Amino acid sequence: MDPVTLSTARLHLRPVGPDDTDSVYAAAQDPDIQRWTSIPSPYLHEHARGFTEQLVPLGWAKDSMFTFGVFLPGPGDLVGMLSLTTRSPGTSEIGFWATKEHRGNGYTTEAVAAASRWAFTDLRADRVEWRAEVGNEPSRAVAERAGFAFEGTLRSAIVHAGVRRDCWVGSLLPSDLGLPPSAPYLPADA
Repeated sequence: MDPVTLSTARLHLRPVGPDDTDSVYAAAQDPDIQRWTSIPSPYLHEHARGFTEQLVPLGWAKDSMFTFGVFLPGPGDLVGMLSLTTRSPGTSEIGFWATKEHRGNGYTTEAVAAASRWAFTDLRADRVEWRAEVGNEPSRAVAERAGFAFEGTLRSAIVHAGVRRDCWVGSLLPSDLGLPPSAPYLPADA
């Protein structure tokens, strides 16, 4: 798929590239981003360069990971990063982080909602799944504000810093946003 740009009332979501390497590197120095995400720690400039110049374009080219930098309009300050990774046909996993100086403004929730809607309408996903290490309350708050239903805790389901850890899981379905699914869905309680 060719890379796309999404816009909301306050944000522009677009693939990051070489011109964004320094901004990604600076943001990823935040200990909270390194604590709660799977980025390398310590995060070196070469990691940012590999991310913006190789990983992001390759994900788009292979239709496997659709990564967006989240930017403010105008000066284009980096607000955060968001990706949708194809896990199985019809299912994408969403991951995100926010820059320290832009947390608490609702930007990440707005970006997650826009990217999820795009996944349902353009990628034909029938489920967007969110996962976060147990204890990552800010990530859980964003997911819930974006409409994700909390589904529980998965034991030993993620690896962070070489250690298996429990994680929370939640999902968003097209019907949660008033959109039709691409495949029929029969809930267990039907």
